[in-house]
Amino acid sequence: MSTENEGTAVPADHPAASSTPSTPQTPPTPQTPPTPPTTTPVPEATPTQAPAPAPAPAPEPTAAMPTPAAAGAGWPPPPPTVPAWGAPVPPAPPAPAAPRRRAGGLVAAVLVAALVAGGIGGGIGYWAAQRGDEGVSSTTVSSGEAPASFKREPGTVAAVAAKALPSVVTIQAKSGGSQGEGGTGTGFVYDQEGHIVTNNHVVASAAEGGTLSVTFPDGKSYDAEVVGRAEGYDVAVLKLTNAPKGLKPLPLGDSEKVAVGDSTIAIGAPFGLSNTVTTGIISAKDRPVASGDGSGGSNSYMSALQTDASINPGNSGGPLLDASGAVIGINSAIQSTGSGFGQTQAGSIGLGFAIPVNQAKNVAQQLIRTGKPVYPVIGATVNMQEQGEGATIASQGSGGTPSVTPDGPAAKAGLKAGDVITGFGDHQIDSGPSLISEIWTHKPGDQVKITYERDGKTSTATVTLGERTGDS
Repeated sequence: MSTENEGTAVPADHPAASSTPSTPQTPPTPQTPPTPPTTTPVPEATPTQAPAPAPAPAPEPTAAMPTPAAAGAGWPPPPPTVPAWGAPVPPAPPAPAAPRRRAGGLVAAVLVAALVAGGIGGGIGYWAAQRGDEGVSSTTVSSGEAPASFKREPGTVAAVAAKALPSVVTIQAKSGGSQGEGGTGTGFVYDQEGHIVTNNHVVASAAEGGTLSVTFPDGKSYDAEVVGRAEGYDVAVLKLTNAPKGLKPLPLGDSEKVAVGDSTIAIGAPFGLSNTVTTGIISAKDRPVASGDGSGGSNSYMSALQTDASINPGNSGGPLLDASGAVIGINSAIQSTGSGFGQTQAGSIGLGFAIPVNQAKNVAQQLIRTGKPVYPVIGATVNMQEQGEGATIASQGSGGTPSVTPDGPAAKAGLKAGDVITGFGDHQIDSGPSLISEIWTHKPGDQVKITYERDGKTSTATVTLGERTGDS
C-alpha cells in the first residue's frame, strides 16, 4: 500500500472540479455582459483553493450578429456569457492569513505537484476521449498480433539450453546399506552407447552394492551401473542398463582454448531441482582445487575452471557449456563461506569450479577401456600443508619410505628431498595441491620442465612423468 501522501487531506469538492461540461437544452438567449465580480487574490502557497476563472465577456453585437428575434433561426447560438464549464461564477473566498513558514511547506508543494500532474492527466484523457469519438484508432498491439513463428537465434542462452537439456540427466544414488543413504547429482550423455559422465562423489555411495537411476528431462528413468570411477580426478562413468535409441551426446569443447571472460552455461539439479540452467562467465583458469578437506588419499585435485555461474549441491557432475553449447568442464566444487572447498549444503557465492573437459575426457576414455583410472606421477612425496613458497619435497614418504622414489621420474631428473618445486611447465606452483593439480592435467610419458630451488639457488630440470593405476 502506498503511503506517499498519507495524512494529507484533499478537498472533496472544488469549484472547478466538474469533469463534464453542461449541455444546454435550448439555445440560450444573448445576455447583457454582467459586471465581473471583484475577487481577492488567493496566496499561491495554499493548495486547497485556486482562484475562480473570470467569465469570458460576450462579444459586442455587430451587423452580422443575430438579434434576439432570430434566436430560433438555428444552432449554434452565440457564445454563452457564463464560464466554459457552465457553472455560475462563485463568490471569491476571503483571503486567508498568510501561512507561517515551516517544514510543512514542502509537503504542500509536493501535494500541489501531484494535483497538477493529475490535472494534466485528466485533461489529456478528456482530449483523447474526444479524439477517440472522432475515429482515432488505438495503437496497442495485442499478443495475437505478434509474429506467429518466433525463433530464438542460435547462440542465445535459450537456444543453447534447449539443445543441450535433452542430453543432461539427473542421477539418483542410493547406498546398499540399511539406511539407504544417497543423494542427487547430474550427468550428461557421453556417447550413443549409453555412457553417462558425472562426478565420482555423486555415485560413490552407490558404487558398492547400491542402486543408481538416471532420469532424462522427458521424465523417463533408466537403471544404471558404474563402469569405472576415479577418486583423484573426481570423475565417474555410468552405463545405462537398457539404453534407449537415439541418444544425443553433448559435443566436447577444448578447455585449453577457454579464456577468462568467456560466457558459461551450467545445467544441473541444484538441491534436487532438475533441469536448472544458470549462466555466468569464466572468472579464472588453472585454479588449484582440492575438493576434499585438503588432506588424505580420498581427495580430488584439479586445475579448475572457475565460474560465477550459480552452482549448488546437485549441480555436481553436470556440464559447464560455452556459448556454442560445447562442454568445457564438469561442475564439481564450490567455495563455501563456512567449510572451504567442496560440495556442502551452503549455497553459491559465485565461486564454482569445474574439471577441464580435456582432462575429464582422457579419464572417461580410460575408465571405459579398463574400468580403472591411470594417474601421471613424478615419483616424489610433497608437503601438502605449506602454501605460498612452492611444493616442498618431504623428508620421507608415507610409512617411512623414501620421499623420492628410487629410479623414479623425480630421481632421474636429479630432484632430492628438501627441494622446493616452484614451477611446472608454464605454471607457477605455490603448494603441494597446486603441483598435483598441474601434474594431473598431463598424461603418463609427457616430458615437463620443472623449476625448483635448492639451498637458495634456482635450477631447472626435465621430468618424464610415470604412471600409477587405480586409487589404492
